[in-house]
Amino acid sequence: MAYQSLRLEYLQIPPVSRAYTTACVLTTAAVQLELITPFQLYFNPELIFKHFQIWRLITNFLFFGPVGFNFLFNMIFLYPFKWNQHRNFRYRYCRMLEEGSFRGIAVGHIYFFLEDIFPNQPGGIRILKTPSILRTIFDTPDEDPNYNPLPEERPGGFAWGEGQRLGG
Repeated sequence: MAYQSLRLEYLQIPPVSRAYTTACVLTTAAVQLELITPFQLYFNPELIFKHFQIWRLITNFLFFGPVGFNFLFNMIFLYPFKWNQHRNFRYRYCRMLEEGSFRGIAVGHIYFFLEDIFPNQPGGIRILKTPSILRTIFDTPDEDPNYNPLPEERPGGFAWGEGQRLGG
């Protein structure tokens, strides 16, 4: 009886969330049972491009660490809130948001890789370049090496002189 209600609850999860949640649980269970190690899952560009371990493009999104409090919270946040199926507009809107959030995560990871990881690899180049118009608008101007600040702008303020010793 409890199995049937759990099964029905599982089948009510939208397909994208259901597939992702299932993949996360199975991946974490495989690591917990020591069928695979986290070292077989993590994102490593060298292993992906030179040794063709393509699965690393996906598996690094599926493992949340060992089963514990953190894993439980990740699963709770993946589980979508129930909504009334009679309201098709709301259902479609939530599905659209759900799929968009996964795209956002993917785009963010691709940007991080292209901006921070790949250029620092041996032979890596910076593929993404900031458009010059944005650089002109938002960058701070270079400091002039010949600039001589006013005395009040210098560290330590004014040269006040020797002063007088207290108590003497």
